[in-house]
Amino acid sequence: MRIAGTEIPVNKRLEYALASIYGIGVSLSQKILTKQGIPFDKTVKDLSEQQINGLRTAIEKEYAVEGELKRSIAQNLKRLKDIQCYRGIRHIKKLPVRGQRTKTNNRTRRGNVRITMGSGRKKAEKK
Repeated sequence: MRIAGTEIPVNKRLEYALASIYGIGVSLSQKILTKQGIPFDKTVKDLSEQQINGLRTAIEKEYAVEGELKRSIAQNLKRLKDIQCYRGIRHIKKLPVRGQRTKTNNRTRRGNVRITMGSGRKKAEKK
């Protein structure tokens, strides 16, 4: 079964299977299923064609998912970078954006770059 360009796992429970779509988590999938009147514990293979079509139309019309969501996030980041606001500059420099400390504990954002006393030093020539 494909919804919004994503292949949904067939053997998972429906509330977790819908969470495989980018932009839909477990809580949002539960809201969608409640609105459609489908129990959470059903698997994807147990759904009828009518229920599948109802889910597909509900997700594609009401929520921004997959490519559309990724595009809007990229546009927001580009806007922040273009206006050179603080958050945009932090994104440009690949530093943490939300106020985390940077003296230590930002290896994930910068990559595993070790800036210590002996990390970049070339080995001394032997005499």
